[in-house]
Amino acid sequence: MFDWNDLKAFLAVARGGSTLAASKALGVNQTTVARRIESLEQALGFKLFERGQTGSRLTESGQSLITEAENVERAAIRFANQAAGQLRGVAGALRLTTNELVANTLVIPALGEFRRAHPDVQVDLVVTDRPLDLENGEADLAIRTMRSLTESDLVARKIADHEMALYCSRDYAARMGVPGSPDDLKDHDLIDVALDMGEIPAASWMMRHAGGKAPVTRSNSIGSLVHAVKAGLGIGALPCTIADNDADLVRCSECIDEARSTSWFVTRRDLKDTPRVRAFIDFMAPLIQTEVRRVEERGRRRVAEQAAVVVPFPTKGVG
Repeated sequence: MFDWNDLKAFLAVARGGSTLAASKALGVNQTTVARRIESLEQALGFKLFERGQTGSRLTESGQSLITEAENVERAAIRFANQAAGQLRGVAGALRLTTNELVANTLVIPALGEFRRAHPDVQVDLVVTDRPLDLENGEADLAIRTMRSLTESDLVARKIADHEMALYCSRDYAARMGVPGSPDDLKDHDLIDVALDMGEIPAASWMMRHAGGKAPVTRSNSIGSLVHAVKAGLGIGALPCTIADNDADLVRCSECIDEARSTSWFVTRRDLKDTPRVRAFIDFMAPLIQTEVRRVEERGRRRVAEQAAVVVPFPTKGVG
């Protein structure tokens, strides 16, 4: 059996026309190239080149092997690229699930940069407000936002903390005014969340202080909730990171203490150290953290400017 390095020398001489040209192309000395050609010819049992003063010319037998040698070369390159990909964390498809708001505002804007670093990773987004069952393989990885992690065999990495407050549209504020205290919520149109979303603490806080008032509508996704508030349907509980930066929205309350939450990357224990999952988390977590801090700072400035017109009512100490 011959050595792959012998085949590389064979192709380099065939392409360069001499052992000198081949040695320069391969970055080795000319004697090494000549020795490898001789070794390959001995293994095959026939001559590959006719050697003369002007260089090395392929024999008929040598010419007949060029195509197959190039096939071996391409296969070796593919093999090396796949191996390098494993080291870089590039190893096929990755199914990531998260809600529409996180997907559109944090994940998708960062995917381009991730793809430039890991061009062979295929990231499939499963966008839903329903928490998919990672343990049963519905997805490989999730970004979940909650007050605290539930006990399970899943492993998590913290991304960022988040706050929520109550908001309405500028149009609603012009028509209906804004609440001056939690007790005023009973006199306003309210937008709640659907039961299948699970408990959203900020929405529960709002409805509790509304004294049993029925909502004008319910939404089954955070994304549609944002649009419902922007459409002027009423007051709703929204993430400050998103709403504070929307010029169409008016902050009605301070941040609600019991609604503070944290976002996490969550995956199965058997997947956490696989190259594609580890590469994605290690790359995306700091990128998202930086974006969250930038957006939060911009939002704080906008709320401070808005306070000259609308002062968000306090929530601290109001259970």
